[in-house]
Amino acid sequence: MFTGIVEELGEVVSIEAAGTTGESVLLSVRGPLVSSDAGHGDSIAVNGVCLTVVDRGEGVFTADVMKESLDRSSLGALAPGSPVNLERAARADGRLGGHIVQGHVDGTACLLSRNPGDNWDVLRFGLPAHLSPYVVEKGSITVDGTSLTVSAVSDPGAEEEFFEVSLIPETLRATTLGGLATGATVNIEVDVIAKYVERITAVAAVRPRA
Repeated sequence: MFTGIVEELGEVVSIEAAGTTGESVLLSVRGPLVSSDAGHGDSIAVNGVCLTVVDRGEGVFTADVMKESLDRSSLGALAPGSPVNLERAARADGRLGGHIVQGHVDGTACLLSRNPGDNWDVLRFGLPAHLSPYVVEKGSITVDGTSLTVSAVSDPGAEEEFFEVSLIPETLRATTLGGLATGATVNIEVDVIAKYVERITAVAAVRPRA
């Protein structure tokens, strides 16, 4: 589990094909902080995707990225030199500074616009229809591994569905979102609690309790 509080801006070192089918890759990332105490099998979120460490060098860790992760996220578009948001798995005795983040990306979204304010930037992202029910104003959402508060969301059934987040200078400085260009694709993870509520409601509707 993660909290969506990015610990470090890392950089992709290399991406190599893994296995014989070419459907998975070995991703090596430079991140001195997150790799400093990483062991084989540890979890590190890369742009919000939970990956398992399979090797570690001086300030660099390597992780397997399977087809499912490549299909559901933007990791397949990374290249050597790409900046990435990094976070180690949360400690049970630590503070939950963001919200409960699983590192299980639900889909991707496109940055539609960014509008600078006096001391913040407002970013508007397209909202995929299948994720729309889980996004609410003032609720939590994870964008490229960053825990954010939804500052605005389109009405249900709007012709162009979207959500907005307002980013303070620290978030702009400490994450990839500060340099994100219009049209860029980001990884989205919605609040898992909303998904559980939907599932419980759906099951109760077809199997009511006696």
